[in-house]
Amino acid sequence: MPYAHPEALVSTEWLAAHLDDPHVRVLDSSFKLPGITPTAREDYDRGHIAGAVFFDIDDIAEPGTSLPHMIPSRELFERKMEGLGIGDDDRVVVYDSFGLSSAGRAWWMLRLFGHHNVALLDGGLPKWRAEGRPLETAVPTPPHRRFTTRFDPSLVRDKRALLDNLATRREQVVDARAAGRFDGTAEETRPGLRRGHIPGSRNLPYDRVTDSHTHRLRNADELSRLFGDAGVALDRPIVTSCGSGVTACALAFALHLIGHPGAAVYDGSWSEWGLPSDTPVETGPAPAKMP
Repeated sequence: MPYAHPEALVSTEWLAAHLDDPHVRVLDSSFKLPGITPTAREDYDRGHIAGAVFFDIDDIAEPGTSLPHMIPSRELFERKMEGLGIGDDDRVVVYDSFGLSSAGRAWWMLRLFGHHNVALLDGGLPKWRAEGRPLETAVPTPPHRRFTTRFDPSLVRDKRALLDNLATRREQVVDARAAGRFDGTAEETRPGLRRGHIPGSRNLPYDRVTDSHTHRLRNADELSRLFGDAGVALDRPIVTSCGSGVTACALAFALHLIGHPGAAVYDGSWSEWGLPSDTPVETGPAPAKMP
């Protein structure tokens, strides 16, 4: 079975041949948790694909909130994209240093704000490096371009929507965290959070949608089987979640690739739901079938 949206992926060969195209813009959207060194920005400064600008997930976010990298206002996102030299007519290619970890967040945010001409670099920086392709350390200064936002609320969910969904179960919730964090047997990566998962949610760790050796996306049949084995019905609405709304976007990307008509992302994810509060929490593995 072919991908339903093959245009959402570009190969390293394609990107290498189009780096000089003035309307191909490349974003390094690598991300690491706080306290991990070197930071993603330091990695970028030490070597990135020629012409790539750094998409800082923590900077392209709503300021002044207690939750990490929540989506910004339309005005702020527009200003940040224009500052990165991204315009309405540009073909944007996103990558990260793991293959598909945080690149999905940049892909999803661009689509959330109305820019659909965006693709993921298949295999990301690991594949680019493995092929001996060049990197550079110079930080580009792209010319300012006009970026127009058109916010699509169907692609994002908040805590209120997830609480309401507990009663209706209209939308399936798929958690991209590792199995131990999902079932509550492993510590959370951020201090102060409870263990477990949103009641009724399924678990598909985000790193399973790529091949662990090549870092490329699995084929359409394999992706469909992964979701099916996790108890996810591809003909029903889906909301993806994770620790802080980053790797949830990797699942949203995989779902788009195989033709699901628009999985939404719970932006606050476990960083919000897992706080000490009245939000209900379950532990243990997901049930055999979606309730």
